[in-house]
Amino acid sequence: MKRLLTSAVLALAVAVPASAQTTQFKVLGQPTSIGKIFDELEKPFFEDFAKSTGLDVSANYNPVDTTGIKDAEGLRMVKSGLFDIVSLRFSPISRDAPIALGIDLVGQNPDYKSAKQSTELFLPEVKKVFEASFNTKLLGVWPFGPQVLFCKPEVASLTGLKGKKVRVFDQSMANFVDSLGGTPVPMAFPEVQQALQRGVIDCALTGPSSANAAGWPEVATTVIPVGFSMAFNGYGMNLDRWNTLSADQQAAMQAAFDTLDAKIWKRSEELYDEAMRCNSGGEPCSLKSYSLKVMKPGKADFDAVKKALAANSFPAWQKICDASTEGCSAAWMKTVGKAKGL
Repeated sequence: MKRLLTSAVLALAVAVPASAQTTQFKVLGQPTSIGKIFDELEKPFFEDFAKSTGLDVSANYNPVDTTGIKDAEGLRMVKSGLFDIVSLRFSPISRDAPIALGIDLVGQNPDYKSAKQSTELFLPEVKKVFEASFNTKLLGVWPFGPQVLFCKPEVASLTGLKGKKVRVFDQSMANFVDSLGGTPVPMAFPEVQQALQRGVIDCALTGPSSANAAGWPEVATTVIPVGFSMAFNGYGMNLDRWNTLSADQQAAMQAAFDTLDAKIWKRSEELYDEAMRCNSGGEPCSLKSYSLKVMKPGKADFDAVKKALAANSFPAWQKICDASTEGCSAAWMKTVGKAKGL
C-alpha cells in the first residue's frame, strides 16, 4: 500500500468477537449512495450474516464511503487482510487488476443476457488471477446495469458528444468517448451531480437507478438509453481467511453469496426499467420522479457501441492486461472473443 491508513480506518478493521463461539468477519461494503441494491439487499445480508449464511457468524459491516477508503483500494484491503470481505467495484480496482475489466469492456455487454454470457465465459480467468496475485477468493459478481448517458445540454445521439466533456469511470469508457470526439473526464460518482450543475462536465455515464438516487435528473435534461457497459461488482474474501473455514462452512458461505448475487442480478434488471420510467415521469414509480427527456437512439448509436469493442476497448485493454497478466488477452479471445465472433 502506498500510504498508511488513518487510525480511524484501522479501528474499523479490528474484529471484536460477538461471542466466544461466533466468528466475526470484517466487511467493507458498497457506498450508501448506490440506493436500492444497498438498502434492500447488501446491507441486510451482512447485518444478519448468521441468517444469510446459516453459520454462527457475524459481520462488522462498514460501507466504503463511511471509512475514508477509496473504491480503487478494494483489492488491497482484502489482500492485506485489513478486511475479510470486500464489495469490489470492478472499474476502480481494474487499476490494480486490469483483468477485471475483461468481463465488461465497452461494447461487450449491451444487455443483461450478454453480461451473463461474459460472466460465465471469463469469470474463471478473473478468479484465478485474484487468487494467485491478490490473495482473494472471488465469491461472485453482479452488475449495476446498463450505463447510459445523462446530459445537461440536450444531446440527441452519440454524435452529439463531439466537443462535450463526459464523465467516465474507467479507461475503456474513456477511449470510446475520445473516439466519438468527446473529452473524457474521470470523476468520482459523488462529485458528478454538482459538476453537471456547474457545467464542469456536459454529460455523465451511470445506471438509471444510481442517477435517480443521486439526483442527476435534477440537473440533467436528457438521457440516451444506449448501454456502454454494465458496471460490474463482486464480493472478494481474503483467501487466508477463506481457508480457515471447513469444507462445509465454505459450501454454506458460497451458497449464501450465490443467492445474494442472484437476487442482485434480478433486482438490477427491475431497477433499470423502473428508474428509466421514474426519471422521465412515467408510472408506476416507487423511486423519485423526474422529467428527463428520453432520446430515441438510432441504429447508428447502437452500431457505434457494438463496433467499439473491436475498434477501441479491446485493443487498449489488451496492452494493459497482457502487461499485468501473461496470456490475459489470449484467454479473453478464446472465450468472450470467440463468442463475439472476433
